[in-house]
Amino acid sequence: MGPGVVVTGLTLGALAVVSLLAFQANGAQDRAGGAKPTVTTSTTGTATTAAPTASATPTVPPVPTTTGTGPRVVYSIGSHYVWLVDPKKNPQVAAAFPVTPGSVEPTPGSYAVYSRTPTTTGTDGKQIEHVVRFAQQNGVVFGFSAAVDGATPTTDPSAKTGGIRSGRAEGQLLWDFAPKDTKVVVVA
Repeated sequence: MGPGVVVTGLTLGALAVVSLLAFQANGAQDRAGGAKPTVTTSTTGTATTAAPTASATPTVPPVPTTTGTGPRVVYSIGSHYVWLVDPKKNPQVAAAFPVTPGSVEPTPGSYAVYSRTPTTTGTDGKQIEHVVRFAQQNGVVFGFSAAVDGATPTTDPSAKTGGIRSGRAEGQLLWDFAPKDTKVVVVA
């Protein structure tokens, strides 16, 4: 085996490792709801280098303008997105992330967090955490939660469920942001 084959093998091995690390970093950022880093590689002669580069922030819908003032959790039925808004902070949106709704949606309006539970079992039988409840309508309880195993609920149209599921990291953010009596604004 000649030195060219060895260098080519090492170069391909390095590219494979860099690609794997980039893939894992993107997956970790997806779960955390953050910006997705990218890795670029360039080959000069026989040496390979990898350098992280900033990528564009994922497109987050803007906070609907009709959500009022003050610290609040905003939930959009149409986009299935949640924003944690605190006008005293810069930026005002502390976090924004997609969620998976239950089979029933709450009526648009303004509510307040009335109950919180650190861990329990969801209506789908999954262990959930960071349960933040804000409304009850027609026998359905509406609240935010995260599955301990990271699963999103399978919507069963025959069951009336009002759980709005997020990822675990996002569930922790919402839990920390929304103590009892925090305003929750639901928009269409």
